[in-house]
Amino acid sequence: MKKIYFIDTVHSILEEKLSEAGYTCIDLTKEKTENISRLVYDAYGLVIRSRISLNREFLKKINGLRFIARSGSGLENIDLEHCKKNKISVYNSPEGNKDAVAEHCLGMLIALMNNFKSAQKELSNGLWNREKNRGSELSKQRVAIIGYGNNGSAFAQRLYSLGAQVLVYDKYKSGFSSEGIKECSLEEIFLSATAVSFHVPLTNETNQMADYQFFKRFLNPVYVLNISRGRVLNTQALINALKEGVVLGAGLDVLEEESTNFNIEEANKKIIELSKEPNVILTPHVAGWTKESYYKLSLVLAQKVLKTKTLI
Repeated sequence: MKKIYFIDTVHSILEEKLSEAGYTCIDLTKEKTENISRLVYDAYGLVIRSRISLNREFLKKINGLRFIARSGSGLENIDLEHCKKNKISVYNSPEGNKDAVAEHCLGMLIALMNNFKSAQKELSNGLWNREKNRGSELSKQRVAIIGYGNNGSAFAQRLYSLGAQVLVYDKYKSGFSSEGIKECSLEEIFLSATAVSFHVPLTNETNQMADYQFFKRFLNPVYVLNISRGRVLNTQALINALKEGVVLGAGLDVLEEESTNFNIEEANKKIIELSKEPNVILTPHVAGWTKESYYKLSLVLAQKVLKTKTLI
């Protein structure tokens, strides 16, 4: 019997597909976190999102583990080195929510460029100020994308279709320029961009990548979007750059400190400060979490797991 333990909630299509293929699916989504490592000792597969950390100490207790299926993109909560050494396949599903992320980015950028937040607040206070809230058009923007994976490329395509100039930097890819999408160095981006959007995984290399010196290197004031991982961007550096006009506005779907029980009253003071700014939009890590992507994330995982011949 090949048991697959579902540690996090995902769309039912994943369980349906795996059950049809002969796997025994076991729901642990309501189990206390501290009990999980004891219960999955005989796991053939694990299905997770971000509820727990699958570190070496956790994984080495499972002798027959063959795969981990992570609904979503990030793999920072999985010890990939241990998995590689022990031939444990690791799957994620960024293909499933790339459209949701791209649309969220686009919405944030348009809202920032057209002062939606400040205009809404002023109108709620009885103020009618058209000139102050005059916006800008995408076709006049040079939008830089840092990281050209599934999410970055989906965002680039939408920007191009609306007439924006798209500049892309990816340290680990090359030769991807196409009509309307230009592969660039970081130096070119600092010289030309009027907006920058981060689409990179959290690694030792990208942790705190967007610090104060990073923002100061832009020749033009920029709009900043972060839909990747919160710790890619230094919050205090962003606050300082906003105050100095180096950054025109920011849209953040991810924060340096996140919690499934996020409470604004208990949140970091920096986040509270950001939330009050008229040119800052914050969302609670939902860019890739639409009704449609919830289904697609699980469907992609099912396809990847069942495609691997060694599993059946």
